[in-house]
Amino acid sequence: MADSTPLLSQANSAESQSTTPPLEKHRPSLDFTIERCIGVFGWAQFFQTLLVSLAWLFDAQQTFISVFTDAYPTWHCTTHPHGCDSVSNICYLPKNSWAWDWPSYTSIISEWKLECSSSIITGLPASSFFMGCLVGGFVLATLADSSLGRKNMIFLSCLTMSLSSLLTVFSTNIWVYSALRLVCGFGRATIGTSALVLTAELVGKRWRGQVGVIGFFCFTIGFLSLPAIAYLNRGSSWRSLYLWTSIPGIFYSMLVHFFVRESPRWLFVRGRKEEAVATLKSIATPSRSSCLTWSFSEVSFQEERCNNGNIFSTIKMLVQKRWAFRRLLPVLVIGFGSGMVYYGMPLGLGNLSFNLYLSVTLNALAEIPSSLITMLLIGTQLLRW
Repeated sequence: MADSTPLLSQANSAESQSTTPPLEKHRPSLDFTIERCIGVFGWAQFFQTLLVSLAWLFDAQQTFISVFTDAYPTWHCTTHPHGCDSVSNICYLPKNSWAWDWPSYTSIISEWKLECSSSIITGLPASSFFMGCLVGGFVLATLADSSLGRKNMIFLSCLTMSLSSLLTVFSTNIWVYSALRLVCGFGRATIGTSALVLTAELVGKRWRGQVGVIGFFCFTIGFLSLPAIAYLNRGSSWRSLYLWTSIPGIFYSMLVHFFVRESPRWLFVRGRKEEAVATLKSIATPSRSSCLTWSFSEVSFQEERCNNGNIFSTIKMLVQKRWAFRRLLPVLVIGFGSGMVYYGMPLGLGNLSFNLYLSVTLNALAEIPSSLITMLLIGTQLLRW
């Protein structure tokens, strides 16, 4: 979004140098001018960064909530004459010989009598969620760069995700439930990327790596909050989990709408200079407010507009420039493998014989050291550059 085709930047830089007029080369870049006006990282930027990064928290809750709501409940034998024991398959036991340990409404498996259904049926809600993420990633990918902007994309994504999660409470069967999970996944598809880009564009280059890690740290906090909420609501309906996570998400969406500032960089590139200057005034410290009287007419926008292509032009360039596609391919393979492991482990914890609450907590806690180490390493690398 700040540079929509980073894989092509090496080749494009050489081409742009040969075609850019001499006067354009001496004009300050848009990023340099904005950073000079608002500073590298102040309290106003910290507040904006923290508020935007909270979107990751609600994103994590909706991503992993099915670990508890779709879990296979524990059960016990009520009579033993029929050969009932702890290793028996309840599908072959008489209905009156066993019972769930908790009320049937604690899981969709027990409430909708899916204990003997195939894994395709029981896994349909989780699969529908990630299918929605895939479709949403393609459909919504360019809206944050084009018509909506970063702030509105986060607002609409969080609101869609939270409202669909709230409507999930009224699901009457696995099919309605899966359809709403599909809508939820579709809505949250661009939350992470939009929040990451918006926080990066609100601070100076030196701090962009660190504020990016703050978003991942908030994602971990959201993941870590799920076992706590689920444990406090154990014995209650699985619908209560959706209530406890969706209603705060709706209120957060309102906070984003009223308090989060749009990226001044995006506003300038879209030609909305008055709004961009107003945003800069709300972020800049009094000592730097004098720079806002400068004219941004000296800033070169030609290169900025060229770098903000859509997904279709990017795919076209990847086809034309084979070296860029070869660079992208291993990144895609690594991302696919990392995603399989990262999401597969917590989603599969319900199949293990360990305590589910403790397992999810330990899984989430393991991410905190990696976030802290990454923040330190990114800061060190940026200082070297």
